[in-house]
Amino acid sequence: MLFNARSISSHSLTLEHSTPSSRARVLLQLTASISSLKVVWRKDHKLDQAIDNDKQWRLCARVVKEVLNEPGQVIPLRYLEKRRERMRLPIRITTFLARNPGLFDTYRDRIKPKTEPVPFIRPSSRLQQFLDDEKRINLENEPLIIAKACKLLMMSKDNVVSADKLVHVKREFGFPNDFLVNLVPKYPEYFRLVGCPGDGKSFLELVSWNPEFEKSVIQNRAEEEEKITGIMVRPSFNVKLPAGFVLRKEMREWVRDWMELPYISPYKDASQLDQASPEMEKRTVGVLHELLSLSLHKRIPVPILGKFCEEYRFSNAFSSAFTRHSGIFYMSLKGGIKTAMLREAYRNDELIDRDSLLEIKDKFVALLAEGHQQRAEQLRLQKQVIEKDMERMAKRDHELNNQEYDEEL
Repeated sequence: MLFNARSISSHSLTLEHSTPSSRARVLLQLTASISSLKVVWRKDHKLDQAIDNDKQWRLCARVVKEVLNEPGQVIPLRYLEKRRERMRLPIRITTFLARNPGLFDTYRDRIKPKTEPVPFIRPSSRLQQFLDDEKRINLENEPLIIAKACKLLMMSKDNVVSADKLVHVKREFGFPNDFLVNLVPKYPEYFRLVGCPGDGKSFLELVSWNPEFEKSVIQNRAEEEEKITGIMVRPSFNVKLPAGFVLRKEMREWVRDWMELPYISPYKDASQLDQASPEMEKRTVGVLHELLSLSLHKRIPVPILGKFCEEYRFSNAFSSAFTRHSGIFYMSLKGGIKTAMLREAYRNDELIDRDSLLEIKDKFVALLAEGHQQRAEQLRLQKQVIEKDMERMAKRDHELNNQEYDEEL
């Protein structure tokens, strides 16, 4: 089932051209329905698989990050082993290293001058090459990173966001680790950093409003379609329910009427909107859609979004919008964590709307694949050696048996 500006039936009520009385009736109906209408959550195996597909490289990335954060980017093997629980690593570090060759080099050194040498690990030459590629990709995409940061501030209340919260979501949006320290100071025309990140009281403020950044993905899509068709297109959400998903009649009617409400840009000031109004629901869905669109994988864990309730004027029950608007979003429960996903960005379990910063992930996955091929080759050679040893042993046993038989004769 697909709803958009053109697929709603012609007899549906269009608020822009309706009478004041009919407009009030629909708004009253929508307001009453926001809290009362429910949509049963339904598992989407293909979108869950999209999260599963990234499980291995994310696990490896956590271990790499742990080592890179150490002084000198080296760490004793036994110290890293003690951090397995924190890294959510289900296997021993030695097993991890064996399964992922090419990430680290192992060497022996002393922890203290008079102690015995113990195994240490450090980034391999191949991992160092990846880190150099990561810097290059971030530099090439610096305008995109700056635009994303400006957009996050432009959507927020008073155009201010906690610096510590931005650090917490840097992985979701593809911000480099040194974003606040090295990148923000390069653009004083856009940003002002107040306080010191890490103290819990620092903030990133927007200095100037850039009109180029104030159009949402939905607005840009409508403009592009208008250029192609020559027909004015009203900005609207693409709503595509998964196969076999059926809404109850009252919910279908609610969605139809809600879709007819004018689109409210997430960059528009929402301070005058009532939190319980249908317009605020429209604006909230617009902000959530834009945040997911700006993210690398078009998905963000719900607890992370929840940290920004104050900045983006979300209600405490904002997460219910993901199930209420199941044709726009999907809320995965994979891994015991609620993750909001943007349906339109995926085809089955494949991300079709790819962020250019995902080249970093592609490079890392290629590095892991190279190590896995190396391990497979090592196992193949080991298997050949074992098979040859077994052949020699069998041949020797055969010769001994023949020799014993000859002696008996």
